[in-house]
Amino acid sequence: MDESEINALVTRLSRPHSSGGVVIERAAILAAGSDFPAVMDWITAHAGTPETTGPSTRHRGLHGSHLDDRPSAAPPVRFVLPVDALD
Repeated sequence: MDESEINALVTRLSRPHSSGGVVIERAAILAAGSDFPAVMDWITAHAGTPETTGPSTRHRGLHGSHLDDRPSAAPPVRFVLPVDALD
């Protein structure tokens, strides 16, 4: 995919974010059937960052607090791009 194709894809799949920029779902990129690594490289090159989420407040069982201390192995769900990232 070239730059203009990726820009069009991100523009089509993204929605407004409270920061003033846009947010795009990882699942939407995958479902589009596009070149996922190329799109992720484009997002990174255009100052896109993974959306941060707050820590989980639920503790389960005797060792539940230990589970929250571990870093999450799951990939980010959304990526936030600044206002000027899209043409």
